[in-house]
Amino acid sequence: MRDKHLGLPVQDRDWVVVGATPQEMEAQGYVRVGKDFPVFLHPQTKEEYALARTERKTAPGYAGFAFHAAPDVTLEDDLRRRDLTINAMAEAASGELIDPFGGLTDLQNGMLRHVSPAFVEDPVRILRLARFAARFSSRGFRVAGTTQTLLRHMVDNGEVDALVPERVWQELERALGEEQPPSFFAVLRDCGALKKLFPELDRLWGVPQPEKHHPEIDTGVHVMMVLQQAALLTRDTRVRFAALVHDLGKGTTPPELWPSHIDHEARGVALVLELCKRFAVPNDYRELGVLVCRYHTHFHRAAELRATTLLKTLEALDAFRRPERFEHFLLACIADSRGRTGYENREVPQADIFRNALAACAVVDLRPLLEKGFNGEAIARELRQLRIQAIRQTLTHS
Repeated sequence: MRDKHLGLPVQDRDWVVVGATPQEMEAQGYVRVGKDFPVFLHPQTKEEYALARTERKTAPGYAGFAFHAAPDVTLEDDLRRRDLTINAMAEAASGELIDPFGGLTDLQNGMLRHVSPAFVEDPVRILRLARFAARFSSRGFRVAGTTQTLLRHMVDNGEVDALVPERVWQELERALGEEQPPSFFAVLRDCGALKKLFPELDRLWGVPQPEKHHPEIDTGVHVMMVLQQAALLTRDTRVRFAALVHDLGKGTTPPELWPSHIDHEARGVALVLELCKRFAVPNDYRELGVLVCRYHTHFHRAAELRATTLLKTLEALDAFRRPERFEHFLLACIADSRGRTGYENREVPQADIFRNALAACAVVDLRPLLEKGFNGEAIARELRQLRIQAIRQTLTHS
């Protein structure tokens, strides 16, 4: 219903069945698939049909609920348990809109509002709301004031502490794929959940950078700008994640050294690894995040690097064997370059320097070395020298 009224493609339909029992559903050929509550697959369309249900909080965290599904549960009862009013609308088979909580009005006014006080019982709803902000903030959606208060109350009461890491990552990954991912972090930061879940990120706000290179000055602001630039460059959430974590090391720079951040790359790598371990982040996300964190400064200094350093960086990036990941690295670094006030639309020539260096190495011919009898470490040593020469020629003619 929400997407239909926003004029967006409707990806799937969720059916709610009122006044029926599980036995009656199965007698009509529906196949039960729900473990915690009765959900069935239509025998022909395979769409999901769930019995109307209510839920009752029984323990801390998002899993501490008891569900009740029976013929006397009404559609309004079922909709009342939803998180946001814009998600608590239904449409009857006749086409009639069923909207007991004002979801359509909130949809038209761009408001993200909780349905009922029961919102506080499920901490995952904080992440879901933040994700909807990331999806719809470009349309002017904002969080209702009463809901913001409720979020802070949940954080203060420790509900966020009950979130399991895998679920946090699931929502983070989905948020990274939305149109405006920085809005996800803005909502979490406003209610205090960012500090609880992602302290490495939260501490970046208020940390200054040299104004000469960063007119936006604040590191937290910069990282959000980089994330948005990454979202403009690619839909690949691995690149967006790398953009998000590339400057974590700046949050550990002693204040007396501000605005300089010497060796923040190495310090950041440890933080990226810790964050990835905490949330069981997939390997491909972690690997790219570490590489961008460690080598993004090399990228920015590409025009100053010697051929030997360029080659060492290409080797560290495993660019010869992993060209796709190499391109992802470049995209994250381009986002870093453009994620600064006044730099949003500038060309980033460093990417071509790296691409040209890789291309020059790719055309180095191994056959003369083999014909001369080189093998093992000797051929690797000679190959490196030929690649360095090829890069030098490329830098000379660029």
